[in-house]
Amino acid sequence: MKIRKTPLVDGQAPAYVYIYENRKEEYVVLAIPALEWSFSFSYEEEAEAVAQRLGMSLQKRIRHERAAVLADRLLGWAREM
Repeated sequence: MKIRKTPLVDGQAPAYVYIYENRKEEYVVLAIPALEWSFSFSYEEEAEAVAQRLGMSLQKRIRHERAAVLADRLLGWAREM
């Protein structure tokens, strides 16, 4: 599991982001407890579809502009694993 910190709203303290990768079952789970939010995707899903679903999921919790930036950051961290 990888743990990162990122600001969710400008000017606020950073929140923890948890990234878990299950290589055996080929999926990734992203979680942000401060938002009471989590998201999972499999290796088989196309990157563009994952990015779109992730952005839409985050928009339910935070502003659209911030959700897009955070989605890109989360996908980048997930790819590092």
